[in-house]
Amino acid sequence: MSNVRAATRYASALLGVAGERRDLEAVGKDMSFLEELISKVPDFALFLKSPVISKERKKRALSEILAGKTGDTVRAFVLLLASKDREALLPEIITQFTRLRDEKSGVLNATAKSAAPLTPGQEKNLVGQLEKTTGKKVRLKVSSDRTLVGGFTVQYEDTVWDASVKRQLELLGEMLAG
Repeated sequence: MSNVRAATRYASALLGVAGERRDLEAVGKDMSFLEELISKVPDFALFLKSPVISKERKKRALSEILAGKTGDTVRAFVLLLASKDREALLPEIITQFTRLRDEKSGVLNATAKSAAPLTPGQEKNLVGQLEKTTGKKVRLKVSSDRTLVGGFTVQYEDTVWDASVKRQLELLGEMLAG
């Protein structure tokens, strides 16, 4: 079984438990905490993947690390992963959990890149246009990309909007060449 499939199954199970316990928001925050921990503490990520550390030692360490920082649901979930030697899947499980939670809640994650930083008004207009187009609530992550020359690009799911000057120049070049 592929890691993505296994991670999706674990994420789906966690989502189900969180829903039953009406604890979805807290579990989501705990998963965000774990994601941040993994990304900012390289030793923790290595610890999760290490086959050298015994299962019992990992469970004790994880229990100590998560005590007071996550709720019972997530702590029990992570310890379950460790007992099944699946803790290395945690980063992918977090990704899949977030995707499934957002899908269930009707939230669309989109990224926008612009040549210059967007003003709050431009960002609000862009979110409004995306929500109108997709019919979903949009969570937009914005960054700058100087290679665009001007304009912006937006990506969500399998869709890309390219309103960049760079792309317009490419299209003009193709028209003139052909």
